[in-house]
Amino acid sequence: MKKSKTIIYVDMDFTLCDYAEGFTRHQLLYPDLEYPQSQPGLYRNLNPMPGAIDAYRWLHRQSIFEVYILTSPSTKNPHCYSEKRIWVEEYLGMDIVEHLIITPNKGLNKGHFLIDDNIEGKGQEAFEGELIQFGSIRYPDWISVQRYFENLTL
Repeated sequence: MKKSKTIIYVDMDFTLCDYAEGFTRHQLLYPDLEYPQSQPGLYRNLNPMPGAIDAYRWLHRQSIFEVYILTSPSTKNPHCYSEKRIWVEEYLGMDIVEHLIITPNKGLNKGHFLIDDNIEGKGQEAFEGELIQFGSIRYPDWISVQRYFENLTL
């Protein structure tokens, strides 16, 4: 009997991507708009969080894990769907695009771990597995997150 893999979901905004820095840059381009995130280009031009790309690739290479990107769409920007898809291809590669899930409710997905900066608001509170709160005291950065999962592989 084949043992099932541990399923890990990874959020994009504020977790894989530096949304705060990108939003500030975008706000400067559209200073008169209440919702500058409604304009194209924000999501595609986000920079990765420090260590995010290497840590994601490390997780993806581990044979015991099945890793997906689980992100919520912006209701203010319909372009975010395609821009998030383009971002994943650019930074992580085409094979990871097939692991991209865009949903308004993360609690509908079944899995073992969700790495997310929020503990609620997009269904995180209903997620059945363990929530790894990125940016928290316990998991302040990608080094601490990777270290946690390295201990699971031992």
